[in-house]
Amino acid sequence: MDWLTTVDHKKIGILYLIAGALFFGIGGIEALMIRWQLIKPMNDFVSAQTFNELITMHGTTMIFLGVMPLIFALMNAVVPLQIGARDVAFPFLNSLGFWTFLFGGILLNISWVMGGAPDAGWTAYTPLSTTAYSGTHGVDFYTVGLQIAGLGTLIGGINFLATVITMRAPGMTFMRMPMFTWTAFITSAIILFAFPAITVGLVLLSFDRILGANFFEVSNGGNPVLWQHIFWIFGHPEVYILILPAFGVISDVIPTFARKRLFGYSSMVFATILIAFLGFMVWAHHMFTTGMGPVANALFSISTMLIAVPTGIKIFNWLFTLWGGQIRFTAANLYASGFIPTFVMGGVTGVMLASAPADYQFHDTYFVVAHFHYVIVGGLVLGLFAGLHYWWPKMFGRVLDEKLGKIGFWFFIIGFHLTFFVQHFLGLMGMQRRIFTYLPNQGFDTLNLVSTVGALMMGVGVLVFLLNVVVTTRRPADAPNDPWEDGRTLEWSIPSPPPEYNFKQTPLVRGLDAYWKEKMAGHTEMTPAEPVGPIHMPSASILPFVMSVGIFVAGLGFMYHQYIVVGLGLVVTFACMAIRSLYDDHGWHIDPEETTEKGVKA
Repeated sequence: MDWLTTVDHKKIGILYLIAGALFFGIGGIEALMIRWQLIKPMNDFVSAQTFNELITMHGTTMIFLGVMPLIFALMNAVVPLQIGARDVAFPFLNSLGFWTFLFGGILLNISWVMGGAPDAGWTAYTPLSTTAYSGTHGVDFYTVGLQIAGLGTLIGGINFLATVITMRAPGMTFMRMPMFTWTAFITSAIILFAFPAITVGLVLLSFDRILGANFFEVSNGGNPVLWQHIFWIFGHPEVYILILPAFGVISDVIPTFARKRLFGYSSMVFATILIAFLGFMVWAHHMFTTGMGPVANALFSISTMLIAVPTGIKIFNWLFTLWGGQIRFTAANLYASGFIPTFVMGGVTGVMLASAPADYQFHDTYFVVAHFHYVIVGGLVLGLFAGLHYWWPKMFGRVLDEKLGKIGFWFFIIGFHLTFFVQHFLGLMGMQRRIFTYLPNQGFDTLNLVSTVGALMMGVGVLVFLLNVVVTTRRPADAPNDPWEDGRTLEWSIPSPPPEYNFKQTPLVRGLDAYWKEKMAGHTEMTPAEPVGPIHMPSASILPFVMSVGIFVAGLGFMYHQYIVVGLGLVVTFACMAIRSLYDDHGWHIDPEETTEKGVKA
């Protein structure tokens, strides 16, 4: 019951971590099934229809339900601690965001057992996603499930914007915030502006499929290319929603293990803002082959290449931070260091794809698959593993086993490059995306075999990480405040795991890398900005969970035209909203004496 009702950001972070790991595992199994089908020519491991469902669900699950919640797990666990706050701005909303995300994800995945999963590709291009070409309820699960999950993400983004703007400790100016907090802040801003676009698109597609509207139906005056514009106006900023937090993780991990402050902090901040801004200006580079004309293609080509500039600034800053540092290659730093060259390779192929004439050749081949996996897996997932190894002791009070961490890293990164490096050449040789089999003797056989072996190695790397988690959990929770001994930011100044109130006294921030600054001045803890006093805490609540169940039920009813069920679900949700509005909950307080006792226990 504690976990169902919690509004504590640290516990919600753990819930996001568990949910994200579950969906990440599902997406990984789908990926391995795809690779197994392509291990040899004319394979019949799965049917063409199942293969279409697998590629659709793999992409959708990984992007919306696998890596997004893992990002939110780190944001919940770390951002309030890094800015010296006792919680997020809206703890109730934080809980609601998690549960709506989870039930949206469950709704999408029960499609497997309710008559067929979505089968129109993760981008759900019309007319493939209209009832004419996808007659089952699969795409309905996609449109409704993603709307519900997206609502949770949007709520989370608004919450973190409010938290960073209003809840920073005294002295924590914007230009003293750690880079991970900066990237979480900018990511939340992108979520705020990008998610409404996909919501509109999903609503229109739902209306077309369920209510017989004609937004994308050509024969009735609709326009299928309209869907591509709506999808990619969201879809390209989504790439930066995913990768910017990874940039933030790397920018916190590398200085800690190089024992140096981040090189060019202010240029990092402005590069991040510029990436977010330019990210909204490049969506049509996914559409060079739709016939927009040379002027539009040229403009989107130029704006896409411009994004390489601020990204390049970041790469050099990380390299200069490492340069001359006292580097320790812990598992976290191995992932961070492996991230840099891998992400550069993804960026270089991105610039190649940004050239419209070349894109006509690359489009819809495995070259594109290789490119975005280098960015998302070689960038984001390596960043997530770095962050999990780095902040695990802060979240759970236990340091992950270094030996297992390093074994997992080498399996994962070697498997990753084996899987996706060869796909560039498969694409250049003409192997198309989204095909379930291929004829022998076209030059695809060996490279596909290598790719599948690499995917299995990546799977082993993930299993080693899970083994590490199990082994570590059996040990006592005895991690010190700062297990790396070189922690630079506020989260390392409090016990691991933190008490429920985070900071007994709000810390006073004297500069960038606030905790490092205090350590250099000879202090063992932060200087407080206030006297010891009672701490206000928000009350736990079951309402977010019940509201999410209501939305889930309403969504399911809407797909099957059961409007009584829709009404029941909405009544439950609105009743919870009414209770929340009318009942004035003042929370509770922790007395100063209790903090001392709890501090001793911790």
